[in-house]
Amino acid sequence: MRSSQLRDRTKAFALVVVRLVEALPRTRSADVIGRQLLRACTSVAANYRSACRARSYKEFIAKLGIVEEEADESQFWIELLADLTLVDTARASALGDEAGELVAMTVTSIKTARKAHTPHSAFRTPHSSTPQSAIRNPQCS
Repeated sequence: MRSSQLRDRTKAFALVVVRLVEALPRTRSADVIGRQLLRACTSVAANYRSACRARSYKEFIAKLGIVEEEADESQFWIELLADLTLVDTARASALGDEAGELVAMTVTSIKTARKAHTPHSAFRTPHSSTPQSAIRNPQCS
C-alpha cells in the first residue's frame, strides 16, 4: 500500500470515528469514552502524516510507534463502547476491524523500515555525505 493510500485511510478512519462520537448519547460515560476515542483516532492520522515528514529514520520509526499505540488504543475504546451497548455492534465491529488492520499495517511498516535501515557495518560514519533534507522515508515515497 502506498503512503498516500494509508494517509487517506487513517484520515477516513478518524472522520468516521468523529461522526460516531458525535452520535453517542449524552451520558457521562459516553462523553469520557468518546473524548478518549477522539484523541486516539485523530492521533493515528496526525502521527502517520507526521511520520511521512520525519527528518530521520529514527524519528520515522518513533512516529510509527505512536501510530501503532494510538490505533490499538482506538480499538480498545471502540470495543468498550460496543460492550456497553453505546453503539451498534456491527458498526463497532467494522471500526474495530479497521483499527486492527491499521495496527497490523503499522507494525509491518516498522519492521520493514528497521530491516531496510539496519547498518551493514560495525563501524558508524560520523558524518554522511547525504544532507539531512535529502533523506526520504521509503514507506512514504
